[in-house]
Order: sequence, then C-alpha cells, then structure tokens
Amino acid sequence: MFLKHRFSIFMKPQQITTVSLFQLQGFRQKWIGFQQMAFWPSRLQDVSGLVFSRLMGVGSGNGFSVFPDFGKFAFLAVWNSAEEADHFFLHHPAWNDYIRNVSTFTTYRLVNTMSHGAWGGANPFVSGAIYDDKEKVVVLTRATIHWKDMVRFWKDVPLVSRSLSVANPPLLALGVGEWPFRFQATFSIWQSGEHMRSYAYQHTAHRNMVEKTRKVGWYKEELFARFSFLE
Repeated sequence: MFLKHRFSIFMKPQQITTVSLFQLQGFRQKWIGFQQMAFWPSRLQDVSGLVFSRLMGVGSGNGFSVFPDFGKFAFLAVWNSAEEADHFFLHHPAWNDYIRNVSTFTTYRLVNTMSHGAWGGANPFVSGAIYDDKEKVVVLTRATIHWKDMVRFWKDVPLVSRSLSVANPPLLALGVGEWPFRFQATFSIWQSGEHMRSYAYQHTAHRNMVEKTRKVGWYKEELFARFSFLE
C-alpha cells in the first residue's frame, strides 16, 4: 500500500488521489525545493488527467509548527484515473526533474471514501470508494484561516499537536500548507478508522479545538476528506 518508485496500471477508470512526501538534504536541495513552490505548478497546467494539485511545505518539529521545515515538502494530486497518474509519475519531465533533486520520496495512492467542504472554492474529491472502519485510513484536512483569527489559532496548535501522543497514535501525521500561517492542511495515516475516531472524539485537546472552531468561526474555508489505500 505504501509505494515508492512503482505504480501499477488499473483497467477501470476511477478517480485517485496521490500524496508524495519528499525529503531534501543540504542547502542546494532545500533551496531548489523552496523555489519550486513558486515555479513548479506552472509546469503542471496541461498534464493529462490531473484534476487538482498542490505543492506544499511541511511544518518543522513534529510537523505542526508555524515554522516550515525546508527539508520536507508534499505534493498532493487528484487524477481522473490511475493510468493517467502512472503516466505522469513515469514520464513527465517536471516530476523527473523534481525527484532528481530530493534525497528520498514516498507516494501514497488513495481513493476517497468521504469528503465535504471546499479547497479554493471547490471540492476536488469524488467520493464513492468503500470504507472499512477496521482498515488503515487517511485523513486530509485543509482550512483558510481568517486574518483576524490567526494569532488565536496558532496559540492553540501546540496543545493539539502534543495530544497526538495517545495510546493509538497515527502512523504518520504532518502539518502541510501552501503558504505559511494562513493556508493550512493536515495529512494523517491511522491504523484503523476506529483509532482515528477515538482520537477525534475522545481526546480533550482535539475535541476542545473542534468546539472552539465552531464557536469562533476562524476558518474562511475548510475541507475534510477521508481516504482508503488503493489496493
């Protein structure tokens, strides 16, 4: 389910989402990676089958800091089909140029089981895949924070971040974003849907953050999406 440098071809067209996580080392790699935040998206404008994409930075420390980690970046892409995703990852010059500059990378292939909200004015994910509460689950959240609420929002983030040290913690959890401070997203992988729901609804820090979000209304736009791994 966790694929690196390898993609399979599926006969039946189905929207899939890929999340690629990159590790960069040394000043040269990090500087080039940072530059690509501005330049790389323009190279993806005419990619066949690409519905939506974002190249994002990753928070430092455990991934949820307000300060970026210039040694880590994430690429989210939504595709009309696995075949078109395969072709991009195997042949597209923008992708090949990018991965030549990184130390390591891992790509996760996902299908959406549920999503609501908007990202940039629309929801790019088409739901419909079967969800199994006993299987591994991926959760993606994304929000645009109102300018007036950013200080209050970031004051509460460290407490929620520390709360991830629970009995059944996520296998992976990262804070990612298109721009620092305002456009924020999270990417997490859980051993099961049961573990994810237990944290979301029972852990005090996270529950308080959700309740405060509803009360304060500090998001201009928000999205929640849940995925299963593509078999």
